[in-house]
Amino acid sequence: MSKKKQKYYVVWFGNPTGIFDSWEQCKKAIAGISGAQYKSFESLKEAQIAYNKEYKDYKGKGGSKKKTLTKAQLEAIGEPNLFSIAVDAASSGNPGVMEYRGVDTQTQQQLFHQGPFQQGTNNVGEFLALVHGLAYLKKNKSDRILYSDSKIAMGWVRRKKCNTKLKKTDKNKKLFELIARAEGWLKTNTYTTTVVKWETKAWGEIPADFGRK
Repeated sequence: MSKKKQKYYVVWFGNPTGIFDSWEQCKKAIAGISGAQYKSFESLKEAQIAYNKEYKDYKGKGGSKKKTLTKAQLEAIGEPNLFSIAVDAASSGNPGVMEYRGVDTQTQQQLFHQGPFQQGTNNVGEFLALVHGLAYLKKNKSDRILYSDSKIAMGWVRRKKCNTKLKKTDKNKKLFELIARAEGWLKTNTYTTTVVKWETKAWGEIPADFGRK
């Protein structure tokens, strides 16, 4: 496996602001900050130059936020509920090597992680992460809410069906076994957990994000 290329993250608006050499540090600086302003760069020099400029000079140029929301929009969305868990998935290719996890939204402590799986997709991972999160909260008798940034996966969960077009092969046989297990859990279990869409444009990347930008 090739070594992951070093990236540097500039946070113009966060707590604290600055230049960070890991996505984990960047996430902590922007966690819970409405309208957080940040972007990744390939070199420290680029990051230093950017930090001495303004976020508006870089937004829309491959940054994390595609659109700046108005003050009224931010107020309407409000702040994320930190009494929650957040789930996310990442796939290197489509299909490709996929993994998913769930974290405590406030502390970012990892609660569960599955993968890597061969020949998976991001949507499948998001679906499995949501079902895993629902089962985790039910098992622990928790009334926390569950955040996902995938509307597709949320729809699949509501329909209790992983509507993927992914083809089954020998390499992803285990993954399809998990899909069947997840669909079975949805059809045989009830839950009271509220599943909520993570507002990426207002809050930045979901805390469970793997940082593959």
